[in-house]
Amino acid sequence: MIDIHSHVLPGIDDGSVDMDMSLEMLAMAAESGVHTIVATPHCNIPGEYDNYRSAELEELFQELRYEAERDEIPVCLCRGMEIYATPELPALLREKRVWTLNGGPYFLMEFSFGENPDFCWEILRQCVDLGYRPIIAHPERYYFLQDDPALAYEWCTAGFGLQLNKGSLLGRFGPEVRTTAELLLRHGLAACVASDAHRPFARSTHMAEVRAYLDEYFGEDYRRLLLEENPARILNGRALLGYEPIPID
Repeated sequence: MIDIHSHVLPGIDDGSVDMDMSLEMLAMAAESGVHTIVATPHCNIPGEYDNYRSAELEELFQELRYEAERDEIPVCLCRGMEIYATPELPALLREKRVWTLNGGPYFLMEFSFGENPDFCWEILRQCVDLGYRPIIAHPERYYFLQDDPALAYEWCTAGFGLQLNKGSLLGRFGPEVRTTAELLLRHGLAACVASDAHRPFARSTHMAEVRAYLDEYFGEDYRRLLLEENPARILNGRALLGYEPIPID
C-alpha cells in the first residue's frame, strides 16, 4: 500500500512529537503493509503552522529518512504537505514555496471545515490554471460537503482527486462523516484512501484494518485502486483511474 497523507515529521505540527514517535509510526506503517508513505505536515494555516519549503524542513525530512534506514524500517518516505487553502495558495505554488506530492504536479490541500464552496471552486481553478492537480484531503469531513454531497461529484468530474481518511470509514469521526465517506465510495468519487496519521495510536499509520474493510464492503479491485494504483499514479504524476462517477441526487 501507499499512504499519501501522514503527519510523521517530528515536532512541527499536531502530529508526531519527536523522532522516536516518528520512527514508531513508520514501523507501524510497514508492519501493516505500507511500503511508501508521504510526510505531509500542515502548511499555510494562518496563526498555527507555516511550514513552507525551507532548508530546515528539508534537513528534518532527511534526518527522518536516515533514522528510518538506520533502523531498517522497510518503508520509502516521500515529501509532501497538507496545504491549507487561503487566497495565497496559488502564489505559493507558483513561487515553489510548498512541497507537492513527491515533487510532481499533484498536491494535497485542505479547506476549512466550514468553508464557502464558491471560494473552494475559485482556488481550485486557479491552481489548475497553473498546471497543478489538486488532491482534496478528507472531503467527507467538511461540513459544507456533508450538507451538499453533490459537490463531490462536481469536483470529481472536474478532475480533482478526493482523498478519504481511513478513520472516516472506520467510524472514528462519527456517524455523519462515515455516512458521507461511504456515499462517496458508492458513487465512485474517491481517488484514494490514506491514514492522515497523527500518532502511533488512535489516528495511526496502521492501514491493515481499512484494507480489510474495503475488501469486505467494496471488493478487492476497488481496494487496490484506492490503496495502491491511484496513490502510485499520484506520486508518479500520472492520470488518475476510477469507475464512472455516479451523480448524487
